[in-house]
Formats: sequence, structure tokens, C-alpha cells
Amino acid sequence: MDLQHISDIEKAAHQGRGEVFRLGMGVLFIVGVMFYSALSGTGEGSMTLVMAAMIGGYMAMNIGANDVANNVGPAVGSKALTLAGALVIAAIFEAAGALIAGGEVIGTIRSGIIDPDLIKDSDTFVWIMLAALLAGALWLNLATAVGAPVSTTHSIVGAVLGSGMAAAGPSIVDWSTMGEIAASWVISPLLGGIFAAAFLYLVKRSITYQVDMAAAARRTVPVLVGLMAWTFVSYLILKGLNRVWKVDFLPAVLYGLIFGALVFVLVRKALHGSSGIVANTKASVNRLFTVPLIFAAALLSFAHGSNDVANAVGPLAAIVDVVSSGGVVHKDAAIPTWVMMVGAIGISLGLALFGPKVIRTVGSEITELDQMRAYCIAMAATLTVIVASQLGLPVSSTHIAVGGVFGVGFLREYLKSNYDRMVAEIKAHHPEGDLAAIEAFIARFEKASIEEKGQMLADLKQRSKNADDPAHFSKGERKGLKKVYRRELVKRSQLMRIAAAWVITVPASALMAAVLFFMIRGMMLP
Repeated sequence: MDLQHISDIEKAAHQGRGEVFRLGMGVLFIVGVMFYSALSGTGEGSMTLVMAAMIGGYMAMNIGANDVANNVGPAVGSKALTLAGALVIAAIFEAAGALIAGGEVIGTIRSGIIDPDLIKDSDTFVWIMLAALLAGALWLNLATAVGAPVSTTHSIVGAVLGSGMAAAGPSIVDWSTMGEIAASWVISPLLGGIFAAAFLYLVKRSITYQVDMAAAARRTVPVLVGLMAWTFVSYLILKGLNRVWKVDFLPAVLYGLIFGALVFVLVRKALHGSSGIVANTKASVNRLFTVPLIFAAALLSFAHGSNDVANAVGPLAAIVDVVSSGGVVHKDAAIPTWVMMVGAIGISLGLALFGPKVIRTVGSEITELDQMRAYCIAMAATLTVIVASQLGLPVSSTHIAVGGVFGVGFLREYLKSNYDRMVAEIKAHHPEGDLAAIEAFIARFEKASIEEKGQMLADLKQRSKNADDPAHFSKGERKGLKKVYRRELVKRSQLMRIAAAWVITVPASALMAAVLFFMIRGMMLP
């Protein structure tokens, strides 16, 4: 055996040790949850509570591994944050959001999808929740394994749907709610993509397409960062702190506006106080968005922890409520503190152990991101949720964020293709042998502002009208020059894989939950 083979074996063994460590840490967490729940439960429901706690901890870890990537993936992909830094920030703020502002009620997941009044007994209700928890967790685990970011809300909703139908038939389901959820499959990514592309186009027009990018950045970046602060504070108040601080929409927006105006003044003063802070390069302008992106990742993680922790532990809380109340099924029940701890710690641990794969997918494997593009995605994620919630439109934060990544990538493709068309038009209006003039014109064209580019093209077309054929190109050569060569800046394979995972999330988790319900009922019945 040569040295190369020994080196390959050592690398494989090192990778294997990492997998074993992650698996071992996950098992330790689940075992710890089981022991705690065993001490908390008494009587006949004790074993049921242990099973539910075990599955709830497993579900929380899978939510951390998959869903949190949407909050930090763009920041990591743009290199505003390292992967390790993103994991630390997301873990801290996810747990803080879950414990401080999470878990107001367990209504929608448990009684919004199915009607508990149609369930025959409390045992059946517990079996429905157990099957839903396990099916949702298994589906998320599978999606994480292939690197597909999916909606955890849709996973658990589909699971509750499937186990509920298996227990009591289609009549138990609120089909209007399910229709809204199905609509969000289309609404969420489209809105996210449109908002992200619009922000990116605004940034390009106002900064990177200008001749003096440094001066343009000093004018525009304070406005963009102030707008981001306004949006994020409003989002945090409305979605992240709604359990501990009840504020209506307009006051929340006003508080956000005040904070955004303060941030605008501070950033503007910082950029104008030192002219050397911004060089006339795209890389220098990009660096201005690094700190805002770090805050964005933290705030998005906090809001996600406060809202989505119920997906992890809502069914578990419903089971705890049934067991502790002696078999009474409540439509709305508060989530106990220890159950919230299971969700908070599980989400953070799952992110740290298994989250990097999906983070890489969102951050770098769909399209290339820089800080400005990541800013646009973060803005799209928050603004879309705020607008959609006020319009009553059902949206998924996962689908919005990933849709924003695709929107940024497709806009870049369009702009590159449009530039190819303009260059072809420039070449078509120059004499065939005048290559030096063509190159000089294109060099001036690349440095020109938007308005100057338009004027230069208009002048070329006017000269073409005043001459018979100034280009002296053959018909075939003209056709070749005018052909648009689309540059694929978005990986189509990722698009198809993620879209397929989104479409089948609800039916797949529903089918798995139905099968698991029958299995659990078969084991539990005497």
C-alpha cells in the first residue's frame, strides 16, 4: 500500500469521525430530552410523553438543520459571515427568539388544519400528533440529506393533514386553509424573487452603473441601510416580539421608521466623514453592506425562532396538554417552558451539527452572491412577509428567501444577456476592419453611465440610418453578432430539485404521517 492510499484512508476516516460525532451529539440530546420528560410525566401517560418528547427533539433538530439556512445562507455565500460565525449567531438568536418571544399558542397547526371536535377520543388525538411529528421530522431529514431547503411549516401541516385524515377521514380537514397553503407554494417564491430582483436593479442603477461608484455609494448606501433598518425593526416588532409586545401595524411601522432614520443619519455621517472609506470599486462598495448583513442574519434568526418553534414543539405541547389534563383535548393550549426549551436547544443544535449543507446550497450553489445581492435577498425576505401578512396572503419564509436567491440570479442573467445584445449592436454599426475603433467604443461604453450608454447607442443608430451599410457585414455575420448568448448564472439543476421538493412536501409528509398513524395505532391498541 503506497502513501497516497494511506492518505486517502486517513481523509475518509477523519470525515467518518465527524459524522459519528454529529450523530452522537444528536443522540445525546434526544436521550436527555427523554429522561427529562420521563421525570415530568406520571401514570399511564408517562411512556407516551417520553415518545412524544423524543420525536419532538428530533423534529427540532431537523428544523435547525434545514430551515435556519435561509436566514444565514446568503450572508455566508456573500462572505459577509464565515460559516462558523453564522452558525454561532443563528444558534444564539434562534434560541433567544424561541425562549423570549416564541410559542404564544398552538392553534393553527393543531386546530387550524384539522377539527379536534371530530376526533373520537384523546388517545386518537395523541396518535395523530405523534405520527405528524415523526413524519414531519423524517421528511425534513430527507430534504436536508439531499441539500434541499423546504418549508418546515408545510412539512408539519402536511403531516397533521395526513394523520388527521387517516384517523377521521377527509371531513376533518379545513380545506380552505389547505387551499391557502397550496397557494403559498406559488405566491411565496414569486414575491420573494420579484422583490429581490427589484432591489438589486435599484442598487445597480443607483451605484454600480454609475461612473463614480464611490460618490454614488456615499449618496445611496445610507438610504439603503436606513431602509433596511426600518424594515427589519418593523418586522421584528410585528413578527418577532408579538408575544411579549403587542403592537398594531401602523405603530410598528412608525417605530421602525424612527429607528431607520437614526441609522440613516449615522451611516451618512460615517461615509461622509471619511472619503477614503469608499474606493471607486465594486468590492469596496460591497464591504459597506457587511455589517448590515450580520445584523440581518441575527434579526431574521430571532424572528424565525419566535415564530417557527411551534412547528417543532406544537404537536408535542398538544400531547403534553392532553396527558396533563387527563385526556381533555383543548384547541388552544400554552406551550410549557420545558417544551420550549426542547425546541430552542434542538433547533440550535440541529443547525450547528447538520445545517452547513443546506447553508451552502442557499448561499453558493444556486447562484453567485456578493454582499449587495445578499442585502437584496434579506430585504425581500422581510418586506415580503410584512406586505403579505397585511394583505392576508399566505407565504412561507423558506420559499421567499430561496425565491429571492433565484430572483437575483435570473435578473443577473437578463442583464448579462441585455449587455450582449448592446455589444452586438455596437459591433454591427462599425466598419468591419475598424477593430480598434470598436474596442475603444466598447471600452468607453462599459465606463459610461446609464444615460450616456443610451445616448451612445442612439448616436450609432442615427449614423446607421445616414449611410447605406456602414458595417459592411454579411447577412450571416450580422445574424451571428446579434444573437444573444444567454449566460446561465442560475443552476437549473438546483432549481428543478428544489421546486420538486417544494411541490411534494405536503403530499409526501401527509402520506408518511398516514402510514405512521396506522402503525402507531396498531401498536397501541390491545
